[in-house]
Amino acid sequence: MKPTQNSFNRRSFLKATALAGGGVLFNISWVSARAVENNLIGQNEFLEFNTFIKITPDNRIQIMSPNPEGGQNVKTSMPMIVADELDADWENVVVIQADLDTKHFTRQFIGGSQAIHQGWKILRTAGASVRQMLKAAAALKWEVPISEISTSKGTLNHLKSGKSATYGEFASLAAVQKVPENVELKSTKEFKIIGTSVKNVEGENIVTGKPLFGIDTHKEGMKIAMIVHPPAFGMKLKSYNASPIKKMKGIVDVFDIKIFNDDYERTFFDTTTFNEVVAIVGDDTWTVMNAKKALKVTWEPFEAYSFKRNMFGRKSEFTVPAGLENTEDHESKMLEMAAKPGTIKRYDGDIEATFSKASKTIESTYMAPFLAHNCMEPMNFFADVREDKIEMIGPLQKPELTEQALSARLGVPLKKIDFKMTRLGGGYGRRSYAHWAIEAALISQKVKAPVKLFYTREDDMTSGIYRSTYLAKYRAALDENNQLVGLHLNTGGNPESPIYQNRFPAGAVDNYLAEDWEIPSNITTGSFRAPRSNFHAAAEQAFLDEVAEAAGKDPIDFRLELLEKAKRNPVGKNNEYESDRLAGVLKLVREKSNWDQLKKTGNLGVAAYFCHDTYAAVVIDTAIVEGQLQINKVLCAIDCGIVVNPDGAKNLAQGGIVDAIGNALFGELTFKEGVPEKSNFDQYRMIRMNEAPKTIEVYFVENNIDPTGMGEPTFPPVFGAIANSLYKATGKRFYKQPFMKHI
Repeated sequence: MKPTQNSFNRRSFLKATALAGGGVLFNISWVSARAVENNLIGQNEFLEFNTFIKITPDNRIQIMSPNPEGGQNVKTSMPMIVADELDADWENVVVIQADLDTKHFTRQFIGGSQAIHQGWKILRTAGASVRQMLKAAAALKWEVPISEISTSKGTLNHLKSGKSATYGEFASLAAVQKVPENVELKSTKEFKIIGTSVKNVEGENIVTGKPLFGIDTHKEGMKIAMIVHPPAFGMKLKSYNASPIKKMKGIVDVFDIKIFNDDYERTFFDTTTFNEVVAIVGDDTWTVMNAKKALKVTWEPFEAYSFKRNMFGRKSEFTVPAGLENTEDHESKMLEMAAKPGTIKRYDGDIEATFSKASKTIESTYMAPFLAHNCMEPMNFFADVREDKIEMIGPLQKPELTEQALSARLGVPLKKIDFKMTRLGGGYGRRSYAHWAIEAALISQKVKAPVKLFYTREDDMTSGIYRSTYLAKYRAALDENNQLVGLHLNTGGNPESPIYQNRFPAGAVDNYLAEDWEIPSNITTGSFRAPRSNFHAAAEQAFLDEVAEAAGKDPIDFRLELLEKAKRNPVGKNNEYESDRLAGVLKLVREKSNWDQLKKTGNLGVAAYFCHDTYAAVVIDTAIVEGQLQINKVLCAIDCGIVVNPDGAKNLAQGGIVDAIGNALFGELTFKEGVPEKSNFDQYRMIRMNEAPKTIEVYFVENNIDPTGMGEPTFPPVFGAIANSLYKATGKRFYKQPFMKHI
């Protein structure tokens, strides 16, 4: 074990409270050191706390899970970390989803694949501190040195005397022990739960169809609400005739709402596609859906407008342009921008001189379309707005930020708002922008009744928020020895740039220029799984394969040569990646895929990428059989540090791989006069079961590095790997997504 100092204020970090009837409640702030009052808590009051360990006389241990659960398995993995340092018996652990509690938490959200990474030490310290207090209680009772007390699977042991007791038996006495300022954390060799494949704590509930999701919410007296939004980006509400609809049986009300006030300073995730919509409220879903179809609404183009925005402290004025946009115009504008110099983001060496002296140059341009999230559970939220209290229930990725926005919109203090988090039926960015929660609250406030708002699939797919459309133009210069001596990247998008200028191969090329640009748009975009990386990696890794071929080198050998150069003699000082770790996943995936042998007969494509503090390499083997694409096998090597739950991590990797293949082959949303041309799954193509890889193998680099992200890092390299594999299978390069349109 190694000592770690409890740097938190003892009263804010851990509070032990005797429970009525015996036992103890340990209240632990996992992510925050905000102070909590040291008052006694009765047995029936513990739910007021958002983060704690509760030990009962029968040795049951409750661990609260503070972060939203959207399939990334944090509701299992985070409590595993606490339980391991606590030396608990996992069979006796009960995990409870916490409500939003900004008093005891910060970063109580999912995004950026950072939950385990950022909570690692704090979670471990929490469990270790409770274990130390239990040991102190046993030492006091048995009148022996605390150093002679050991723990194992929820029991306290004194080997010399043969005495043993459960945690529950000493819980009350532990409550009055001093909270330790320094605790011993386990070495990795001592882990008993971390590193094991604990089953998902919600697994049985999921497969048996228990009501876990926001859309399952039902309350007595609840009304059903839907919204009607403009049919095109660039349009706004002009007028509507609610009178005939209000006369329909079962319809409660029809009215328009404004989500954000004009003077509101929006934060990073206060994004809404259409700020003014029409709400329809009724007694049941079928009635409201029919009323929605019957409502006559008139829309009109809007003029360009601006609003204030606070991007985590960076304040700016954001302008939304007018106009009805078209996909053809997006593509032509991006090509036009890529033909001109962009904003220089990094410049090493001398690009112009290098290309003028090059023995060989390679140039390619890559494009990708807008993508829709298409979560299986459409957007929804329950709201009950009363004078004394506001109850909100639903799936959110950033509940704390949504609560702040709701407080500002309704003009009520945060303490009057109660957010309960449900399981997310899909997310990866889509549920970060929760304007529908505000819509639900405004509707409930107007009709003075509890309301469940939900979007139809068409609402969800045609109202944003999308992945931007992107373009990247690459140029490479090779010298007389076929060494890569120059690389020039000119990239951008509508409306954002995907650039990551300090990632590989930056630092491995003496002469390197990265520049970008952006095209304003009124089509609303936002986070998509592995934001920006999902395109940056696709273009970069496909181009590196093309350069390797021009240099007459094996694609993996070519990448490893560059990484060795970046290790021995790195160019520049801002390189984000570690050469050895990126090389490590390439070497592992080459070994596991039998690359050196099968590349001669198979259609193997490779890609490797670093994002979210994790390294991932992918090899994909495809074939064209009777004119149909067949994905035979995918192998993935990952360096994410210590793997908390191997099965859970493999599931995340496999899900990311299938998701990426589907988006690379089929994903595309186009626009005509501002109207999304696809509105449901009969038009927007998703990957089908028979199109998934026949085999997916996932391997982890074993090390003792603190864990990093897993939800997103396997997603980006798949795009490049499948493009490279398709080249082997078809003999032609793939420059434009979705790839199936060009096979």
